[in-house]
Amino acid sequence: MLSEEEVKNNSAAIIEQLITEALTETHLEVLFDYLGQDQWSFITTHHYEEDKEISLRLHANHEFKLILGYYDDEDEFHEIIHTLSTKEQEAIPDGLQKLMHKVVSDEQSIKVATNLLKGKI
Repeated sequence: MLSEEEVKNNSAAIIEQLITEALTETHLEVLFDYLGQDQWSFITTHHYEEDKEISLRLHANHEFKLILGYYDDEDEFHEIIHTLSTKEQEAIPDGLQKLMHKVVSDEQSIKVATNLLKGKI
C-alpha cells in the first residue's frame, strides 16, 4: 500500500489515473457532501480487487485534496489525505475544476455525460 510520502510524490500521476478512469465511464458524477461546517465536492473511483478508492475533493475554502482510502489486513479502513499545492492542482483539467466548483457552490451533486467532457477536460 502507498505511504503518505508516496502519495505526495506521485500526486500528479494518481490524479491522472483517477481522471482517466472516471472518463472511461459513460457518465461522470461530481458528488456533494459535508460534515458539520465543512463542505466539499468530489469524484471517486473504486478498485475492488485492491480494496482501495481514490478521491479528489474540492472543499468550500477552494482547497483540493487527494484521498487514497484502503482497507488493511484487519479490514480497518484508512485514508491518506494529501492537500494539493497550487502546482499540483494544475494536473486537474479546467473543465473538471469548474464542475467541482459549481457542485460545492450549489451544494448539489451533478451527473454529466463524459462524451461532453472529453473535448473540454
